Amino acid sequence: MNDIVTALFLIAGGIFSFIASLGMLRLPDTIIRMHAATKAGALGAGLIIVAQAFYHFELATTLRSIAVVTFILLTAPVAAHLIGRAAYCSKVTLWKKTWIDELANTCDWRIPEFDTDENSKPESQDSK
Repeated sequence: MNDIVTALFLIAGGIFSFIASLGMLRLPDTIIRMHAATKAGALGAGLIIVAQAFYHFELATTLRSIAVVTFILLTAPVAAHLIGRAAYCSKVTLWKKTWIDELANTCDWRIPEFDTDENSKPESQDSK
């Protein structure tokens, strides 16, 4: 029974890892690719680690597996966000159908005269 559960977790983890790799290949830009890498990649890796815990079925291995899965689930979204934001700020071209740009005012290269927010205008040199 333990081998069957291990095999099911390994197969599920392999499928999600494969979906993550397909998403990295097929999706159009870096920001959208981060979604595939984070969601499916973290779930696939987590399922493979859970399979390893079921295979060994020891307390030390299980606790390590829980710690690793927790670490992956906590750090993968943060890492993907920072990589996506760094790609955006380094002017990686967005997909042509991207019409919502929520990061428009976060990078140093933005053009101040196109800002719609009155509070975000830079201070003049005279007021300093």
